[in-house]
Amino acid sequence: MDTSESSTESPTAAPAPPRRGWRRWAMDTRPLRRPAYRRLWSSTIVTAVGSQLTAVAVPKQIYDITGSSAWVGAASLAGLLPLIVFALWGGAVADTVDRRKLLLITNVGIAVTSLLFWVQAAVGLDSVAALMVLLAVQQAFWGLNAPARNASIARLVPADELPAANALGSTVMQTGQVVGPLLAGVLIPVIGLPELYLVDALALCATVWAVLRLPALPPQAAVARRAGVREIAAGFRYLSAHKVLLLSFLADIIAMVFGMPRALFPQLAAESFAPWGEGLALGLLFAAIPVGAVAGGLFSGAFSRARRHGWMVIGSVVAWGAAVTGFGLSRNLWFAVVFLAAAGVADMVSMVFRGAILLSAATDEMRGRMQGVFTVVVAGGPRIADVLHGTAGAAFGPHAAVAGGGLLVVVLMLGLAAAAPALRRYRI
Repeated sequence: MDTSESSTESPTAAPAPPRRGWRRWAMDTRPLRRPAYRRLWSSTIVTAVGSQLTAVAVPKQIYDITGSSAWVGAASLAGLLPLIVFALWGGAVADTVDRRKLLLITNVGIAVTSLLFWVQAAVGLDSVAALMVLLAVQQAFWGLNAPARNASIARLVPADELPAANALGSTVMQTGQVVGPLLAGVLIPVIGLPELYLVDALALCATVWAVLRLPALPPQAAVARRAGVREIAAGFRYLSAHKVLLLSFLADIIAMVFGMPRALFPQLAAESFAPWGEGLALGLLFAAIPVGAVAGGLFSGAFSRARRHGWMVIGSVVAWGAAVTGFGLSRNLWFAVVFLAAAGVADMVSMVFRGAILLSAATDEMRGRMQGVFTVVVAGGPRIADVLHGTAGAAFGPHAAVAGGGLLVVVLMLGLAAAAPALRRYRI
């Protein structure tokens, strides 16, 4: 570790030179000039792609064993409860210990879990129970890891670079959601499914090395605390007392719960878009939102110049709802893909500025707990949406369910903005 980087305070912002021409829109890469953030970001690249290999391998193996999509869905839910519990607790832990040490422990835990995934597949265990236990353990480690990782960003870059840092991280994660599954599809016929787990485990060694070279990130508060129920409850009290943080979470809940239509992609591909080929349609529908998000990240240079972060969140959620509505009304596959890609751009903007609000509005002693709640919201919203959209699609048809959900997002977000001046007024 470089001792010169062991400061526990955010770096001082240097005056940014004006960006002219096309550079005004290109991604702002200033945070990558800071060695500590660059190491954390580079470890995210490995995690983004590697985690998607496991995300493909687990449901594929479960389906191969059982021949049942119901078991695949059950496995997804099996990982949700540990993620929720350990994300909330992990946020409290991240506020009481050196976050670098917590990142080291949890990344090692995730790597060991991936290695155990490989062992069970290599020996032909063929046990759904074992897979679900390993998935629960993996999600528990991820729940502990995510709050510490996200809360550390504000200690590694100055406040005016937080939107750029969030855009860099979000772009990498979205790129992983596109590249990872494609890479898994290419590798399975070549090296076999068990080896996907091994590739993920080996790649995580690079992540551990990058985290090892981060500066120490001990708590800045002088008062020693223990990460227990009392600290978690204190985090929720803090959240309830800081309206802008609560409103940023509500904005994401509105967008994801009512406007994430992925549960209806298979039905739409099989029915409405079947003339283009069901397989092609399904792949395009699932890839469109991440591709749009990546495009939004690559042209995120304007994010660093935005100061009204509250309005950016409001506008991006409304744009997401409008794009989802357009997708629901589309009967042409290519129009549908364009609308989903536009939704992906809006989602990227929302992610960047909600993350920036969370890091700038919360104090350092509370950032871990706020990131824990953020992790729960991000993970739980789309799963609730799957249930709602699946039910509404069966009752009203997939197009009506999607378009209605998108319109509901627009109405609810505009209503929240009208009723909550704290979000409209928030700026840096």
